[in-house]
Amino acid sequence: MESCVFCEIVAGNLPSDKVAETERSLAFRDLNPVAPTHVLVIPKRHVESIGHLDAEMTADVADLVTTIQEVTRVEGIDESGYRVVANTGTHGAQSVFHLHFHVIGGRQLGWPPE
Repeated sequence: MESCVFCEIVAGNLPSDKVAETERSLAFRDLNPVAPTHVLVIPKRHVESIGHLDAEMTADVADLVTTIQEVTRVEGIDESGYRVVANTGTHGAQSVFHLHFHVIGGRQLGWPPE
């Protein structure tokens, strides 16, 4: 496997602005936010994308969802609304090939995305 920036963050070799952390997942602020709240939620175990999840990762997926919920509470966007996005593959604009969810909120979001 090539070097993965998110694996380096999980290992503590690169800094991040942590928002939440569990045994299975990590949430940290995006370096280039598109909204007042823009947090990335990742599994600590390397998996390339949603398409690479398997039945053995059920607990990891459940933990990711719980961590996303915690991020929305911590950031105060749980009631006003937010968007959760997972870019998958090159046509989906995935730039880091380690599964991650963008939690975006803190302002009125439009559709289609700006």
